[in-house]
Amino acid sequence: MSQKIALVTGGTGGLGTAICRTLADHGFRVVAGYNSGGNHDKAKAWQDKQKEDGYDILVSYGDVTNAESCAQCIATVEELTGGTVDILINNAGITRDGQFKKMSWEQWDEVMSANLDSMFHMTRLVINGMIDKGWGRVINISSVNAQKGQFGQCNYSAAKAGIHGFTKALAQEVARKGVTVNTVSPGYIKTAMVAKIAQEIQDQICAGIPVGRFGTPEEIGRMCTFLCDNESGYITGADMSVNGGLHMS
Repeated sequence: MSQKIALVTGGTGGLGTAICRTLADHGFRVVAGYNSGGNHDKAKAWQDKQKEDGYDILVSYGDVTNAESCAQCIATVEELTGGTVDILINNAGITRDGQFKKMSWEQWDEVMSANLDSMFHMTRLVINGMIDKGWGRVINISSVNAQKGQFGQCNYSAAKAGIHGFTKALAQEVARKGVTVNTVSPGYIKTAMVAKIAQEIQDQICAGIPVGRFGTPEEIGRMCTFLCDNESGYITGADMSVNGGLHMS
C-alpha cells in the first residue's frame, strides 16, 4: 500500500509542528503548509530543523485566505509527493482579539477569512480526490472557545464554532464514500506563545483547568493521528475535546 499523504495547514507553527511530527511518527508522508507572511527562508529553516531532529517533512507555501494561492499550494504538494492529498488537517488560523463594541470590520473579516473561509478554499481542492479513492480524512482544528465563548473573542469564537458546523454538514455528504470529517477542539495548549504569558496569569488559567495543567501540542497531534487511522473510520462528524476538563459538553 502506498504511503498516505497528509497536508497540515499552519504546519510550521507550534501546534502544527507537533501534528506534523506525530503524523510522521506513524508513517504518513507529511507536508507542512505555511504562509509566514511570505517568509520562505523561515519555512526552510523550520524544515532544516525538522531534518536535524530526524523528520523528513516537506513544505508548501499557501495563503489560506486566497483561493488561487491555496490551489498553488495543493499543486506543489502533488508535485513534491507524486500523489494526491489523503489527509487534510485544517489547522491554520489567527486571532485579532478585542471587545465587540470596539471591534473593527477588519478584525472581524481577517479572523473569518483565515479561520473559516480557509476551510472552504482548502477542502474543496482535495475532497473529490478522496471520494474518488474511497478513503480520506479531514480534520478541522477548532477551539474550546468555540464551545464556551470567550470575552474579547466574538470573531474568533464565531469562526471556530462555524468550523464544527462545516464538519457536521460535510461529514454527512461524504460518509458513504470512505471519507471522515471531524473537529478537534483544543483547550489551553503550552505552545511557545502561551509560554510567554506572565507566570501569574498562567497560574490563574491553570487554576481553572480541572486536570491542573496546560495541554501539550503532542496531545493534539496524537488525537489527530488517532482520527487518521484506518481503524477510526466509524468516527465522523465528531468534535473531539482536548481541554483537560475546562469545558464539558
